Amino acid sequence: MSELIDCPVCQMDNTYFDGTVNICPDCGHEWTDSDGSADDNTPKDSNGALLEDGDSVTVIKDLKVRGSSMVIKRGTKVKSIRLTGNPEEVDCKIDGSSIVLKTCFLKK
Repeated sequence: MSELIDCPVCQMDNTYFDGTVNICPDCGHEWTDSDGSADDNTPKDSNGALLEDGDSVTVIKDLKVRGSSMVIKRGTKVKSIRLTGNPEEVDCKIDGSSIVLKTCFLKK
């Protein structure tokens, strides 16, 4: 049995291994031994590929735009995405409109 390490987020030593990930019950952070760091803030597309500023992505599902009658069709190419502070969202322009899309609906 390997020794448990302190939580990389809150530095508490009250951690446990549940069979797949290490868990800190104090702050709720989960990580694997192969992570090496607590970097859960890397944006990834629906297939798990890392996203970066300026990447081109494709929409994988028809998306209705809130507050508009606009629909973003599946297969729409989006060029030059911009990352936001939230790893689950990217900022982009589609048909001249600035829109925030969730990364789970994109593929690189």
